Amino acid sequence: MEVTEVLNIPPLFLTDEQRHFYFENGYLLVEKAVPDDQLERLRTATDEMIERSRSITASDAVWDLENGHAADEPRLRRLTSPNDHHIEYWNYASGSLITSIVADLVGPNVKFHHSKLNFKWAKGGEEVKWHQDIQFWPHTNYSPLTVGLYLYDCSEAQGPLAVLPKSHRGKLYDQYNDSDQWIGCLSSEDADALDTSAATQLCGTAGSLTIHNCRLLHSSMPNRSPVSRPLLLNAYSAADAMPYTPVPTPSKFYQAIVRGSNARWAHHDSRSCQIPPDWSGGYTSIFALQQEEAVM
Repeated sequence: MEVTEVLNIPPLFLTDEQRHFYFENGYLLVEKAVPDDQLERLRTATDEMIERSRSITASDAVWDLENGHAADEPRLRRLTSPNDHHIEYWNYASGSLITSIVADLVGPNVKFHHSKLNFKWAKGGEEVKWHQDIQFWPHTNYSPLTVGLYLYDCSEAQGPLAVLPKSHRGKLYDQYNDSDQWIGCLSSEDADALDTSAATQLCGTAGSLTIHNCRLLHSSMPNRSPVSRPLLLNAYSAADAMPYTPVPTPSKFYQAIVRGSNARWAHHDSRSCQIPPDWSGGYTSIFALQQEEAVM
């Protein structure tokens, strides 16, 4: 659907002011949106998953481990596709609260794409460099967005999500390096040329949501604080957005309709999009790619 069509539909959760802000700026922070009881269930699920990670000794398709990870002191970068590994995550991701919010921004028919839980571990959680999401998973249009949930309060010291307002209306950047290897971020030259004076760090209390469009430039600083910053991320699109390439992080819920109905017609945006490597074999994480621990 076109933006004007979406805005003509009465909102389910967001205000019209919030919707206009999202379309103008490419992001939205919704403070304290998730109720405490659901938040507590998600925290409990996350604690259970951390316990499972103690037996993992090397990064794999599920776990991305930070240097120093050990059974007696876990250090995690990412849990890939958490919805596949604990029902509480999927109950949240497919529930009426989140899908109503997404529908207010993409239209009444909503499709799930993928999920991840980025931990940003205390005292060293790695940075995420400036990048755009859609080059990882190009679609026929630019409705895809990602909804992040802070499981605990997130301050500036913990490396919150940082966004560059209105950058979704600008160009898409090349996320390959000079050797034609995918690194999933802007080159140092492109990053240095960015005017980041308007960059905004999306700090929030527990239960707050960060929402960003797939074209928006975003990043996060390392977490040097003594407190970890788990951010639960779920990506969705309008049902009429069709993926061009395999999903980097496969899930049994991939392309599930979580609100409304499936599309009979694809909506095509006239703007082009970069094509990533062949993800049919999956990949570890953005951290490994950006640190060039692994290249594609």
